[in-house]
Amino acid sequence: MGHVGPTSGTPDTYSPSEDTLRERTEALRWRSVFENSAIGVAIADLNGRVLTTNTTYQRMLGYTDDEFQGIPILEITHESFREANWALISELLEGKRDQFQIEKQYRRKDGSLLWVRNNVSLVRDPESMRPRFMVALSEDIAERKAAEEALQKSEERLRKSEQRQHSLLEINNAIITNLTRDALFASAYVAIRRVVSFDRAAFLLYQPESNNLKLLSMEGEDDSEFFRVGKEYDLEESRISAWVLEHQAVARRGDLKREQQSANEKRLVADENIQSYCVVPLVSMGQSIGTFAVWSETQNRYSESDAELLREVANQVALAIANMKSYEEIASLKARLEKENVYLQEEIRTEHNFEEIIGDSPSLRALLRRVDQVAPTDSTVLIYGETGTGKELIARAIHDRSNRKNRPLVKVNCSAISAGLVESELFGHVKGAFTGAFERRIGRFELADGGTIFLDEVGELPLDTQVKLLRVLQEREFEPVGSNRSVRVDVRIICATNRNLEASIKAGTFRSDLYYRLNVFPLEVPPLRERRLDVEQLAKFFISRYARNLGKKITGISDSATQKLLSYSWPGNIRELQNVIERALILSNGPILDLETELTTVSSSPVPSEQPLEVPPVLLDADQSPMKTLNEVEREHILAVLQQTHGVIDGSNGAAKTLGMHPNTLRHRMEKLGIKRTAHRIS
Repeated sequence: MGHVGPTSGTPDTYSPSEDTLRERTEALRWRSVFENSAIGVAIADLNGRVLTTNTTYQRMLGYTDDEFQGIPILEITHESFREANWALISELLEGKRDQFQIEKQYRRKDGSLLWVRNNVSLVRDPESMRPRFMVALSEDIAERKAAEEALQKSEERLRKSEQRQHSLLEINNAIITNLTRDALFASAYVAIRRVVSFDRAAFLLYQPESNNLKLLSMEGEDDSEFFRVGKEYDLEESRISAWVLEHQAVARRGDLKREQQSANEKRLVADENIQSYCVVPLVSMGQSIGTFAVWSETQNRYSESDAELLREVANQVALAIANMKSYEEIASLKARLEKENVYLQEEIRTEHNFEEIIGDSPSLRALLRRVDQVAPTDSTVLIYGETGTGKELIARAIHDRSNRKNRPLVKVNCSAISAGLVESELFGHVKGAFTGAFERRIGRFELADGGTIFLDEVGELPLDTQVKLLRVLQEREFEPVGSNRSVRVDVRIICATNRNLEASIKAGTFRSDLYYRLNVFPLEVPPLRERRLDVEQLAKFFISRYARNLGKKITGISDSATQKLLSYSWPGNIRELQNVIERALILSNGPILDLETELTTVSSSPVPSEQPLEVPPVLLDADQSPMKTLNEVEREHILAVLQQTHGVIDGSNGAAKTLGMHPNTLRHRMEKLGIKRTAHRIS
């Protein structure tokens, strides 16, 4: 019986010819028992070959009794059950069991399969107890198996239905809780994968202006050029997607190698190893807004039920995308309003923007008088001054004293904007005006409508932008970048520069006609070295402000520190003074503020101007003797004035009046410089 077992022949224990006649005779005696049985009965020898069968067994399998003779039982058993069946027969013959039961499929004579339940037992000789033959009782269980299969399919459908409902619920939750694009799509992929497997999946958005599909999100391999996020697919080449969008119907391919039609489908097979896919439409408010697609490297992966589920998912995701786009639009508008609010609202003053202009020097008082004169008008103001002198503070003072004080003051640092963006920053741009212009931008001039615009470092503007600025000054209108529509504005312009614009005109970097339009009312902010009377007052102000912020208690400033502040030339002006005081406060350990020995170590070198500073002749040393310190020059000058006034300090003819100082300030300076009253009286 070498052909009966799954891997080996019949055990050597039994001889196929031994006692064959006796066994057949013994078998015939059993016929009266099983001939009319409703259960199929087959008697087989110890090698598994059929000896005889009853009518029911013959009817079940379609063979006659003669046809059964010598056929091994395992030969009519379905291949998938032979190994297990032979293992049980071997255990039976080896005495490990007396009987066994197995549910299996027989292959009938016509080739069809029949489910049976076999109860196989071993019949022994009553005297010797040697195994004689095997009896197989076969019950037809086809109806029961069909019922079980139907029940299993029903349970599977129920399970899939529950999974589907759960997935749809998950996606609903994703719609509610995930308003950003990435979070929404990530949640959708997780929910879909639980019920429909895929190798790759993607959401694509329809762009009617270009008649293509743009890949919004991709799940799966991310190193493929074909499935790259942001890639656009021409619908002329993606006929299936075009059909899905047009008919709002589902498209499936089960065997893409055989069914491929378009160039894209051929590429999917050749380059991406895709064998099947399913594409469903994304429909919102009756309009096709895109597609959702899943791809598999397995043939015939997607069934009708899968397509039905994906379509239900797509309906919800379409709503989610609509919500997402609305949310992104709202977020964009919110960000835009917040950004505009920075311009439209007056900037919050920080510790670096003191509320009052500190100082009482004659040059500062003269400047503020001119500010009061020009502020109520709408005239253009051009503020000159070195870096760090407080030009922006003067511009703010003009705005705060004008009739526009309740409207915005919009500040633009022309030197901080790249040449390629300055025009867009000032005048705005329309959507699509240049690469990266995804939406309309409102320029600073439009934001300042009704208020004041402060153009700091106006000398840095490119020449082509100067032309547009000149038009705004002349006609009060401009055109945003990429637009042919003029925008009219009512804006007061205040400009500031640390450049010598007349020299820039000669150099060809600044337009003369723009200069004359800007230079209607020039204001020059004096450098700190010309406001020495204000240095001590400014220092005390900064000490008060920074000490509070740094949590330090400073009750005063040392005489040596005051002397250093007054004798220093302050090339960085007020900004440098701020930094010096802040640094000194950080390093200070006691209640009295002091400075480092060399003040120059904490300051930068003076910024070279375009024209050399004019040094008063009185300060030049004609005999080329060693240079005097500033204190020495100041002491000699005060002594000279005191000699002219015969030592008188107060009054209209006193030294304080001549020096432009308050009498008490002069007395304090005399004390600091060591000038005794007897030293300047004339005998």
